[in-house]
Amino acid sequence: MLASEIMVSPVKSIGPEATIEEAVELLLSMHVSGAPVVDGDGRLIGVISEADFLHRAELGTTKRRPRWIEFLLGPGESAEAYVMSHGRKVGDIMTREVVSVNVTASLNEIVDLMERRRIKRLPVVSGDQLVGIISRSDLLRALSKTLVATKAAPGEISDQAILDKLMAELKNQGFASPKSLDVKVDHGVVTLKGEIFDERQRPALMVAAENIPGVTKVIDQLVWIEPFSGMSINNAKGF
Repeated sequence: MLASEIMVSPVKSIGPEATIEEAVELLLSMHVSGAPVVDGDGRLIGVISEADFLHRAELGTTKRRPRWIEFLLGPGESAEAYVMSHGRKVGDIMTREVVSVNVTASLNEIVDLMERRRIKRLPVVSGDQLVGIISRSDLLRALSKTLVATKAAPGEISDQAILDKLMAELKNQGFASPKSLDVKVDHGVVTLKGEIFDERQRPALMVAAENIPGVTKVIDQLVWIEPFSGMSINNAKGF
């Protein structure tokens, strides 16, 4: 799935010449924490967010540093802070280093970028043109659609197909050897038998079976072998 398939488009944006009053009203009316900033040609040039309004003179929250620190940092830092706290236009206070993705970006790339940069939404561009935006809620909607699409009705998939898919998944993941297991499938009901040597394998095996389309129930008859004493424990479960 690509960015172009889950992004929201068109996007409500704002221009750099807009006032901070207009920006605040936009964020409040849309119930969002940030919005892209575009120039007259529709090119993405920045982002305005709640964080850009934290240190405003009107709120009395301007950053104040000791004089000796300001002396060490030089006039540039103080000048920049003054613009952020007193600027009247979006272009004065917006974040110019924009993190964005291309329309062809995969969901894996999008999630990785959100995690690494700790951001909740990503502008989507085609070239330098803003064409959409993706938020975490859009990822949830994509997940919801995928869950519905992959849900199979009982009887649609044969027991052998379920078994084959489960064995392939276990071989691919590597947290349990199919050779140590005895798995049976009967009318969509999966029974897990065999030995495990770490209790954390039990829920992983249950989840692997539950995620196979066509499975209606999973019965846990796995036996845990304590590696030091050789003691066996059967913690049978089912859902």
